[in-house]
Amino acid sequence: MEERMISWGIAPIGWRNDDIPEIGLENTLSHLLSDIVVAGFEGTEVGGFFPEAKVLNKELQLRNLKIAGQWFSSFIIRDGVEEASKAFHNHCEYLKEVNAYAAVVSEQTYSIQGTTKNVFSEKPYFTNKEWEKLCHGLNELGKIAEHYDLKLVYHHHMGTGVQTIEEIDRLMANTDPNHVHLLFDTGHIFVSDGEYKTLLNMHIDRIKHVHFKDVRKEVLKHCKQEGKSFLQSFLSGMFTVPGDGCIDFTKVYSVLLEHKYKGWIVIEAEQDPSIAHPLEYALIARRYIDEKLLIHA
Repeated sequence: MEERMISWGIAPIGWRNDDIPEIGLENTLSHLLSDIVVAGFEGTEVGGFFPEAKVLNKELQLRNLKIAGQWFSSFIIRDGVEEASKAFHNHCEYLKEVNAYAAVVSEQTYSIQGTTKNVFSEKPYFTNKEWEKLCHGLNELGKIAEHYDLKLVYHHHMGTGVQTIEEIDRLMANTDPNHVHLLFDTGHIFVSDGEYKTLLNMHIDRIKHVHFKDVRKEVLKHCKQEGKSFLQSFLSGMFTVPGDGCIDFTKVYSVLLEHKYKGWIVIEAEQDPSIAHPLEYALIARRYIDEKLLIHA
């Protein structure tokens, strides 16, 4: 039953990183997709370096892989919902062509995730009017996603205005559950709030997409002390794959199964591929899934 409900994927971010395009340049699309097959995953998410839909579909079909989704940077607060909608239509058209499941949306107005600012103390905050604008805009984008047979899943993220459990809760309370769903990312909520169970249990009914990201606690502690940026933190090794950090994914997985979660669980860990060999870490994650999660399902 579990295998029919849940698909396991791994994100391209371990091979190539959209935030720092110069790292991992040696890893081609063919290299990435073939590694995913070797590691035993069913699919991936679209990276910034991925080709047009026709070319990508050919590569996916050759390897029997699927696309779970793709990140979309929304600027609803900065540009308004009309401008955001134009870009989102194009985004969804591509995702429909590659038979994706979800459009992963994150509001990037005021975001510091790509800057040199201290990600632990300088995150942005929205005003009440900005919150209203964001929530209304997300409802509209959610309707657009449905037009393309996609689900809009909101990605809470370090260094943005929707990062903490209080902010995620506010977003969920003021958006339409029929149109706006939640992407639950273990690593981002753990780094932000120091735990991950509360968010999972509080909004399990809104969760339609999941990222399994582990955290190296000692590296996190060091990055906080040094006041590092988001990019500096992940280059330092703050994130890793399940089985290599401090998060107990057996508890997360049990809650998902208990509530009959249906969709993708995508392994995602921003690391420097020159230090953390992408295939090696994909295999570490796969072994953890097989030995710690699926065996007890």
